[in-house]
Amino acid sequence: MQTKFRERVSRALRTLDRVTSRVSTAMFVVAVLVGVNVVMAWHNFPDRWQIVYSTITNTVVVVMLFALKHTDNRQQTALQLKLDELIRAMPSADDHLVQIEHAPEEELGEREREQIAVHQALRSDEV
Repeated sequence: MQTKFRERVSRALRTLDRVTSRVSTAMFVVAVLVGVNVVMAWHNFPDRWQIVYSTITNTVVVVMLFALKHTDNRQQTALQLKLDELIRAMPSADDHLVQIEHAPEEELGEREREQIAVHQALRSDEV
C-alpha cells in the first residue's frame, strides 16, 4: 500500500517538474504574477490580499522545492547507476570507485588526491 502511494507521489512530482520546466509555463506564471501585482496596485495593496498572495506563493515555492529535489535525486541516482555499470564493464577501471559516494570522507579525499596526481602526471607528459 505504502509503495503504491510513494509511486503515485513520485509520478506526480515528476509530472509537476516536467510541466513547470516548459517555457510556456514560465511565461504564463510571469503573466499571472504581473497581472496580480497590477490589480493589487490598482486597489492600493489591500492587506488581506497581500496575506493571501504571500501564503499562496510560499506554498507553491515549498511544493516546487520538494518536486525539484525529488526529481534531482532520482536523476542523480540513475546517472550514478549508469556510471557504476560502466566502471564494472571496463576491465581496466578501478572497481573501488563503484558506490564511492557512500564512502567515508577520508576515502573520498584520498581518491580525489590520487585522481589529481594522475591528472597532473598526464598533463606533464603532454608537455
